Amino acid sequence: MTNIISKEEHVVFDVKGLNLWYGENQALKNINLEIENNKVTAIIGPSGCGKSTFIKTLNRMIENVPSVKTTGEIIYQGQDIFDKSVRVEELRTKVGMVFQKPNPFPKSVFANVVYGPRIHGIKDKKMLMEIAEKSLRDAALWDEVKDRLNDNAYGLSGGQQQRLCIARCLAVQPDVILMDEPTSALDPIATYKIEELMESLKKDYTIAIVTHSMQQAARISDKTAFFLMGDLIEFDKTTEIFSNPKDKRTEDYITGRIG
Repeated sequence: MTNIISKEEHVVFDVKGLNLWYGENQALKNINLEIENNKVTAIIGPSGCGKSTFIKTLNRMIENVPSVKTTGEIIYQGQDIFDKSVRVEELRTKVGMVFQKPNPFPKSVFANVVYGPRIHGIKDKKMLMEIAEKSLRDAALWDEVKDRLNDNAYGLSGGQQQRLCIARCLAVQPDVILMDEPTSALDPIATYKIEELMESLKKDYTIAIVTHSMQQAARISDKTAFFLMGDLIEFDKTTEIFSNPKDKRTEDYITGRIG
């Protein structure tokens, strides 16, 4: 059956009137934003503007923080993720997260990658090996670690550890990959590899990335959202945001006058 919605137009997340408070402090104010399939969406803005808070609402990871309250809707696969019927574990399987600092488990490279599939009940060794190889290949890491699968993941370089965390995320076949400043702790070469990887991954996944680097946003993203003081100031094609911003505050930020 043909899908009436073309991939180009397919909205993965439809965020409507999202507000978020930490206790009395409002961190997000009436955010309306659509994240599209097979695109890289960059979230930019100065420190403390709500970027990481926003991305962590998309898989409800923000609820791990005490005293958080939200209003509004985030529609994913036709359902509001805040609905009581949504199981958070399932949501986080479908909407994976890669953090600022690489956070492999203190286990072997292999055990890291197959951690999720094992939790989901896959015991067959051959199948686990196939998942590990595919995930590591997709994370552009297989050739570097194929002879080190039984070594502790802590022995890998920082850039390799971050790609291992991406492989671990891919192993449970997510739909969306959220990345919260995934290269800020990495050197330029490792950063380049992760950026190259994002370019290849977006063929199969939807990616949203928080980045403090405007150059990175300009290089890798299809769309860019500019946040300031909890407000979404502007959201457009990345080329438009950087060459023809509609809002003076966006222009001030990307030219370095604020932030």
